[in-house]
Amino acid sequence: MSTETHAATAVRVTRGRLADGREIIFFDDTEPYVSGRATRTIRDPRPLAPRELPPHASASIRVDPLTGDPVALAAHRMNRTFLPPADEDPLAPAGQGSVPGEIPEEAYDVVVFENRFPSLQGPLEVLRDRPPFVETTPAGRCEVVSFTSDRRGSFAGLGHRRARTVIEAWTHRTRELNALEGVVQVVPFENRGEEIGVTLHHPHGQIYAYPYLPPQTAAVQRRARERAREGGDLLGEVLEAELTEGTRVVEETRHWVAYVPFAAKWPVELMVMPRRAAADFTELTEAEKDELADLYLDLLGRLDRFFDGVDRLPYIAVWHQVPARGGEGISRMRLHVFSLLRAPGKLKYLAGSESGVGAWVSDTTPERIAARFREVAP
Repeated sequence: MSTETHAATAVRVTRGRLADGREIIFFDDTEPYVSGRATRTIRDPRPLAPRELPPHASASIRVDPLTGDPVALAAHRMNRTFLPPADEDPLAPAGQGSVPGEIPEEAYDVVVFENRFPSLQGPLEVLRDRPPFVETTPAGRCEVVSFTSDRRGSFAGLGHRRARTVIEAWTHRTRELNALEGVVQVVPFENRGEEIGVTLHHPHGQIYAYPYLPPQTAAVQRRARERAREGGDLLGEVLEAELTEGTRVVEETRHWVAYVPFAAKWPVELMVMPRRAAADFTELTEAEKDELADLYLDLLGRLDRFFDGVDRLPYIAVWHQVPARGGEGISRMRLHVFSLLRAPGKLKYLAGSESGVGAWVSDTTPERIAARFREVAP
């Protein structure tokens, strides 16, 4: 077990291991842990066998021979935790549930640990490379981020200090995961709501360290690289164009701009981009991270006011950071938040057009979405 203190944000970081060898990291912003007057023991009593990599027959990454898109196969995830009762919450502090969970401490602020049922894990090895079939091991890493010990809470209700600690956790993990051999892009994200497909109600997110460029990143990278060859900056130019037109801008701060994308696909959708070309969380200044915490809490609050009668909007929030490898032309990070709820009690289903051939049809306009976000400002 080891500890480190981040003086600028008053966060103490403590590392340990779970019973099966997975890493767990505590990010504490409260006393007595910040000052070091108290330390964590991190003793996991569960009789778990050491974690092993699943056999290649059930876990690998295959490349679609028609599109070139990678597809992770993870048959070992079939039996993962699914909407457990409150007294079996795996993210509850130790001693609060009827069964031992994943966090062996009686209290915590923010915790990151390796996923017990990861889609990606281990080193990258080629299993098959005989075109048209290409297959590798399921390399990379999957981590869980528990935002709070309160299972009834939400990110929007964290408050500035705790949201700032989560941002510090994202920064810490981005730095370390980017340094791992074979990791291409580190993507923190959050799924909220059963409509999205969450398997655990406790407020949490995940971090995927991909060993390849995810298809959406690859598509942006192709266009950004083409623009860079012409001397331009695709993401910077999009941001400037949104600011110039203004109709889709939701909020501006000194360091950040929130807007609804020009070709928004979802019924509720937001993009947040830094004004300067910061590649990822590790390149943000303390002032930028402080301001981001407040802006993010503001925007999440607006999501929960977007539809009358909907107090907890289901959403997906994805932090697109510049890839550590292979991201030529992508100049800056961005946040993408969206919901498939198109009206109270009504979901946007991805049917034949969207799912079958990727031809999107929106049920509203970006300008209407932006106007509604401005209406529900605090």
